[in-house]
Amino acid sequence: MSLEPTCFIKFSQAIDGIALPERFTFPFYYQPHPLCIIAADELQQRLSAPQTWQHNFGLTDDPNNIIGKMFGVLLVNNQQGELGYLAAFSGKLAEQNHIDGFVPPVFDLLVQDNFFLTQQVHINQLNEQIHAHENNSDLILLKHRLAAAKAARDEHIATQRADMIVQRQMRKAQRMAGQNALSSEAFAALQHQLNQQSISDKLQLKAVTLEWDGKLAHAQAKYDELHLPLVDLKNQRKQASAALQQQIFAQYQFLNAQGKSLSLQEIFSQTALRTPPAGAGECAAPKLLQYAFKHQMQPLALAEFWWGASPKSEIRQHKHHYPACLGKCQPILAHMLEGMALDPNPMLVNQGEGKHLDLIYQDEDMVIINKPAEFLSVPGKDVHDSVYARMKTQYPQATGSLIVHRLDMSTSGLMVIALNPQAHKSLQRQFIQRTIEKSYIALVTGIVQQDDGVIELPLRGDLYDRPRQLVCQEYGKPALTEWQVLSRDHVRQQTKVRLKPHTGRTHQLRVHCAHPLGLNMPIVGDDLYGTLANRLHLHAEQLTLNHPLSNKTMSFNVAAEF
Repeated sequence: MSLEPTCFIKFSQAIDGIALPERFTFPFYYQPHPLCIIAADELQQRLSAPQTWQHNFGLTDDPNNIIGKMFGVLLVNNQQGELGYLAAFSGKLAEQNHIDGFVPPVFDLLVQDNFFLTQQVHINQLNEQIHAHENNSDLILLKHRLAAAKAARDEHIATQRADMIVQRQMRKAQRMAGQNALSSEAFAALQHQLNQQSISDKLQLKAVTLEWDGKLAHAQAKYDELHLPLVDLKNQRKQASAALQQQIFAQYQFLNAQGKSLSLQEIFSQTALRTPPAGAGECAAPKLLQYAFKHQMQPLALAEFWWGASPKSEIRQHKHHYPACLGKCQPILAHMLEGMALDPNPMLVNQGEGKHLDLIYQDEDMVIINKPAEFLSVPGKDVHDSVYARMKTQYPQATGSLIVHRLDMSTSGLMVIALNPQAHKSLQRQFIQRTIEKSYIALVTGIVQQDDGVIELPLRGDLYDRPRQLVCQEYGKPALTEWQVLSRDHVRQQTKVRLKPHTGRTHQLRVHCAHPLGLNMPIVGDDLYGTLANRLHLHAEQLTLNHPLSNKTMSFNVAAEF
């Protein structure tokens, strides 16, 4: 059954006079096209209205099962040349894959009579058998008996070895005493006696060990008799799950504009991951493009936005637009967009061209600079121009690593550069020992009510969407930031704050400002955790350190230009 009548959506408002995009959206860094913004606004109005389905986005007082969701809109021309758009959601919505008005999944695991459901029944049966075996009272008893026997064996042998050490020390004392007090014949007899005692101790230890080995072998055999069938069941489950996963990967077939189709496994086999990560192919962007290509529609522009409460780990702002993720979507979209004219990738453009590094201080050992915003600290994968490259050119006599610490490309402010290995080692030690004092000025989007505070949120990298960072209580590294309000602008609804990081985690200040458990207010212009502006309003204003050679305390300050 074709779902196209409910998927292609005509604009409900006048769009005359708005020029169509010249190229398709570069999906990993973009500003939404005006027509995509209108389409997203219309979709958000639909989401705000009462629905026949129920999904808790976290926008009401219901605290149960809150799941915010990424939605996408794709501007298209249909086969009749009509302009409109498609809408999609990532994953499932209201525990469903099919909802009127949204494109279907690339492959639906939940369809009746699907191989997935049949295989899942088999795997569930194996799970039930495994659960029954694991909870078998006889197996549990034998497991405890085996563990107790091993513990008793270890204790008995440890006691025996300890006694042998005591006996060895006593024999040594006897030899030393007899060496001076006894005749040579008597001392030889004593030596023979002590050697026999040593041999006897070793034979006794060997006998005890053999006795316990026999007891353990018997206990292990009784345990294995019931445990090996459990191991076999788990192997069957592992093989069935792996086979099912490969079958699923094969069903996810992605088209591109040339009509070429590749499976999920074929796409990811060429990546470092090799195997598709969980949820790959279920995001909004691949769904939208697949539907458009399948129904001979021309994709013109793409935009995705978050609807609902932010997840606990990620930072997602309600209604904010976000790029496609790199880990799951980039390999898929690279295939799907092959041959299409795309907007340029800004990451390939040298943002530092024409910008200058202001020199604040210099001597024979170090340099203090004021780095401009949107300028790399070290060379990137595609752009070489950076603080490091400029310093190498400006100070050709400098030796060593030069860079002691980094600022994010988008952050402006003070950096210290070491001109020789001795200075680098001294300054690096100060950073490691956290004796260097740093403070930043930031402008955040909203009015902070308190005057000051401390944020402690552990951070780790998002494995599937670098360079974004996640708050992770389990695996994150500790991160602590002090903050203080400097001024509040109620007209612009912005607050200027001073931030003092006590740790140096990647994107620490940006995440601590934006996360709901932090200030819950992104820094103005934060293109990763908030909304793009003319620049990221974050500036390293103050830096206090000890000179790497004289050890004299030095402080530098450059005011923020926002």
